[in-house]
Amino acid sequence: GRSFICKMAASSRSQVLSLYRLLIKESKKFPSYNYRTYALRRVRDSFKENGAMEDPKAIEELLNKGRESLAVIRRQVSIGHLYSAQKIVVEDRGGQKAF
Repeated sequence: GRSFICKMAASSRSQVLSLYRLLIKESKKFPSYNYRTYALRRVRDSFKENGAMEDPKAIEELLNKGRESLAVIRRQVSIGHLYSAQKIVVEDRGGQKAF
């Protein structure tokens, strides 16, 4: 009984961490500073907001939503790279990126 639940919790924890890392990594690829900072903030806030979630069904639903969001971010990053955007003042720090 309990060991199965513990294994399931450990499994979902590793899935959550893996998804979080992927979402952060992909969000950092946005060429637009505004989209990039927005995506990073949303990812961090969403994971903080749901950090105490313990219901396995709810966790699975959130994981699925996260995977869908990851697909959207990847698509939008690809589209963003098709159009060159000028860097804004916040990004240009003597040739160094702010992020």
